[in-house]
Amino acid sequence: MSGGPWTGDDHAHNDACHERWSQEQNRSTRQPGYQDEWYDEQCGGCRYWVALSGELGRDWGVCTRNGSEFDGQVRFEHDGCELFAMREDGSFG
Repeated sequence: MSGGPWTGDDHAHNDACHERWSQEQNRSTRQPGYQDEWYDEQCGGCRYWVALSGELGRDWGVCTRNGSEFDGQVRFEHDGCELFAMREDGSFG
């Protein structure tokens, strides 16, 4: 790593972030009680999810949904919450 601006493209650092942040998922498909309808309500398809830049932005973004318990927090694209709002264009990520 250099002393320049962070690009988010350091693989070892990103892997460590992914490991730490994944432990904070609200709706992991691996947890008991995961509901099938949540599959179509993932953060990456929510109109209020903004992807990070660089490599981390491939899987991670920030929730900007007013009223969500996750507003202002980094979220995994496959996570979700009760205030999901489908993107008008149906895109994901």
